[in-house]
Amino acid sequence: MKHFYIILIFIGFTFANAQDDTRTLLRGQVIYRDVNVPNENVINITTEMATITNANGQFAINVKEGDELAFTALNYELEVVKITAAILENNRLVVEVKEKVTELDEVVVSPEDKEKFLQAQNEKFKEVEYEIDRTTEVENISLSQSERGMKDGINFINIFKAILASGKNKEKENLPKLKPSEILRQVYSDDFFVLDLKLPQDKIENFLFFVDANMDERALLKKDNEFQLLDFLVNQSRDYRTQMNAEK
Repeated sequence: MKHFYIILIFIGFTFANAQDDTRTLLRGQVIYRDVNVPNENVINITTEMATITNANGQFAINVKEGDELAFTALNYELEVVKITAAILENNRLVVEVKEKVTELDEVVVSPEDKEKFLQAQNEKFKEVEYEIDRTTEVENISLSQSERGMKDGINFINIFKAILASGKNKEKENLPKLKPSEILRQVYSDDFFVLDLKLPQDKIENFLFFVDANMDERALLKKDNEFQLLDFLVNQSRDYRTQMNAEK
C-alpha cells in the first residue's frame, strides 16, 4: 500500500511537470506612467501560479498561448492579458496599469433643480441618433456587477488561490501573512463595495477588518466559483450593516 501511494505521488508530480513543459518563461515589466511598479502580483490564472515584480517592475512567469495573466496590487486596477502567439514570439510583455480611483464621482442635484436637470437630459438624449447593433450581446445594466456575474469571464477564484499560494511563500521568508481583506482589496474596486455591497465608502476598510475576523483564508479556497464568494460577501455586508446600525 505504501508503494501504491508513492506511485500516485510520482504520477501527480510527473503530470504537473508535463503541464509546465508545454509552457515557456515569459519575461516582462509592469509600469505606471513610465515608472516601474514593484511588488505587483503577476498571476497565471490558468495554472494558478504567481510571482511578484521586483524593484524594477520586472517579472518572469511560465505561460503558453491562451493562458490569462492577471496583474493586481492594492493601488492599481486589475489588468488581465491573454497570451497570444505574438507575445510568445516577442518573449517580452510590458503592461501599463492604471491607478485605482478611491473616490466615486458624484453629481449633486438640488431638489429645486432636479426637474430642470431631468428635462435637460431628456432633450439631450433626443438629439442623439442611435443605430441598432444586432451583433452585440445585450447586458442588463439594471443589475449590479455581482448579479451579472464575473466580468469578461475572469476566474477570480484562481486569482485568490494564486495570491494565497504566493502568500505562503512569503511566510517562509518571514514576510507578513496575507489576509483575505488584502486579496479582496486587490481584486475589487470601491464601486463594488459601495454599489453592490451597499457600504458607505468611508466604511470599506472597517468592513474588510470585519471580514478578516469572520473569514479564514482557507475559506477562499473552498469557494468553487465567484458566485459563492459574492454570496458570502453580500451576507457579510448585510451582517456588518446590521451591526453598524445597532451601534448608532
